[in-house]
Amino acid sequence: MAYEDRNLTCVECNSEFVFSADDQQFHAEREYQDPKRCPSCRQAKRAGGGGYGGGGGYGGGGSRQMYDAVCADCGNACQVPFQPTQDRPVYCSDCFSKHKPSR
Repeated sequence: MAYEDRNLTCVECNSEFVFSADDQQFHAEREYQDPKRCPSCRQAKRAGGGGYGGGGGYGGGGSRQMYDAVCADCGNACQVPFQPTQDRPVYCSDCFSKHKPSR
């Protein structure tokens, strides 16, 4: 099956985020459900910011690897939970909300 990037809406902050084709394939191979939270809210939940007693409940206690990036709009340094590629722009969380597709 060929996957294409999809925009999803976070159940925590209502911002849109990209569910990449690579991530979709990864989820399908492991029979995971689509993510319900954006990367920022998932990270906050894992760090104990969630409303389910904190701690995240993901076992191992490790944090997800983050990658350094530069926002394609404002030029500020940011971190993202995926390996940035040259063919797609990366936005900080502030600029990402400006790029939501109109419905």
